[in-house]
Amino acid sequence: MWSVMEPTALHEWQFTEEEKKTLLELALTTIEHGVERGIFKSVASHFPGQLSESGASFVTLRRQGQLRGCIGQLEASMPLAQDVCKHAYAAAFQDPRFSPLQANELADLDIHISVLSPKVPVECESENQLLTQLQPGQDGVVLRAGYRQGTFLPDVWRSLPEPRNF
Repeated sequence: MWSVMEPTALHEWQFTEEEKKTLLELALTTIEHGVERGIFKSVASHFPGQLSESGASFVTLRRQGQLRGCIGQLEASMPLAQDVCKHAYAAAFQDPRFSPLQANELADLDIHISVLSPKVPVECESENQLLTQLQPGQDGVVLRAGYRQGTFLPDVWRSLPEPRNF
């Protein structure tokens, strides 16, 4: 199962089915090249439409429903197509929680791409106030306390559907 998740905040990405297909094919091709050759494959610098716009993504890999890698960034710094390829490779081969992906794992690999909208600060004075502002299934959250930070992508709502648990 492959999917591209679109954000619903300020800058709404609305991808065509062809753009979603292209992003997923780029991610898979990048991972396959990494398995075959052991190196990152550079992609073209120009893509049609939104794929050439600056974008931030996370690429999540799962096998048999279990997390196999997840890497991304919160701020856009390159064209979206390149960002997806960079993070697909990193999720497959550089996530420190897992060993590098092997060829025998490709057959049942699920690729999920989350394209992020720019962060929007949420003003709140309490946990309860924050909880009332969250839109389950749509919002992601970056929480900071001093030097510590936690990030929850909108996809996390699938496993933590209650706002307090999320």
